[in-house]
Amino acid sequence: MPTVVTVGGRRGPGCIVSSLWYILVGWWASFVAVTVAWFCMSTVIGIPLGVAIINSIPKIVALREPSQAGVQIITLSDTTVIATGQIQHNIIIRAIWFLLVGWWLSAACMYVAWLLCATIIGMPAGFWLFDRVPMVLSLRR
Repeated sequence: MPTVVTVGGRRGPGCIVSSLWYILVGWWASFVAVTVAWFCMSTVIGIPLGVAIINSIPKIVALREPSQAGVQIITLSDTTVIATGQIQHNIIIRAIWFLLVGWWLSAACMYVAWLLCATIIGMPAGFWLFDRVPMVLSLRR
């Protein structure tokens, strides 16, 4: 019988430590990370590295652990499968989207998200937008 574990919740430092981190390091380090991520994602070879950087943006901004809500880890004897329940678009459609729209719209999306995070009050919306960047870039679900 397979073992199914649903992962959820967040861990991380408290509000005061996160706030101090943001004031001293997070705001400028996240801008550098966004810029590097976009340059990586503007090349086909660098997309995996760019997406990895984008996935770490919440930790860079405010030491916030990335969310894994909705991810299921299924273990069958000695094999582990991570299931997200999402079916991807056709690779040709995704490639056309990337070439025509994704590369420039992802830059706009990331800098708007960074500006939202810079206002502090807009940080939840900024993190939400950062989570959507892979979809904007290549229609990745």
